[in-house]
Amino acid sequence: MKIALDPYMIRHVPLLELPAAVAELGYEWIELSPREDFIPFFRHPRVDDATVRKFRKALDSAGVGISSVLPLFRWSGPDEDARQAAVRYWKRSIQIAADLGVNSMISEFNGRPEEPDRSEAQFWKSMDELLPVFEREGIRLALEPHPDDFIENGFDAVNLIRGINHPNVSFLYCAPHTFHIGNDAPGIIKYAGELLTHVHLADVLDHTASSGNRYILNPPGTAARVHQHLDIGEGEVDFDELFHELRANGFDGTLTACVFAWEDRARESSLFMREKIAQYLANHS
Repeated sequence: MKIALDPYMIRHVPLLELPAAVAELGYEWIELSPREDFIPFFRHPRVDDATVRKFRKALDSAGVGISSVLPLFRWSGPDEDARQAAVRYWKRSIQIAADLGVNSMISEFNGRPEEPDRSEAQFWKSMDELLPVFEREGIRLALEPHPDDFIENGFDAVNLIRGINHPNVSFLYCAPHTFHIGNDAPGIIKYAGELLTHVHLADVLDHTASSGNRYILNPPGTAARVHQHLDIGEGEVDFDELFHELRANGFDGTLTACVFAWEDRARESSLFMREKIAQYLANHS
């Protein structure tokens, strides 16, 4: 099992200094999420081959590995030009991951929830183009349902991944999205079974509670999906039942600490999450 850090809260650390910074926080693995000098949100990668080689040396020097690379592109959007651009961005990102010696990438379904049929059709077009590239490079892809994607429910996401029917494609459960993707962490984890290879760990308040009025949103009726990635214990996710089901499910994949809320105390939060994850693993061994 790998315990990784999503270093988004310290994304301003220069890329070549990032491995040492993560090692100092006690992590052996990085989940490399979008950053402006590497693979930014929704745009073509910014890193060249020479920097990739330097980054790989920095990782080796720090004794830190990349558990997975996480690009976010509009590969399922209803706009065809945007989809084609996203596929180009994906292909370069896959090459970067391969050059880093990384065999795992993760992403979201993307698309638009108000156009689920069109978005799914676009998703399949993109998968038809990209699956042979993943196969060629020996890279696995874990997909998560995300608030405001064309698929938001965890059970539906597992069903779609089963429909892909490819050994390189698996499921990611994201704990801070628990209340938007079905509010049933143990049920979704059990349903996914061996398809579950990756879990994002952070807490969240149930903003969907009380008929959707835990928070007041203006204008009334807005479709915004309100959530945050908090330290474990600051929200309402039941981590005991989540870790219990992971153990019952025989989970042996990657657990990523992905807190985003506390950039003013990023070091303290990252250290806390590493200790808390170890504690839950020990309690449910």
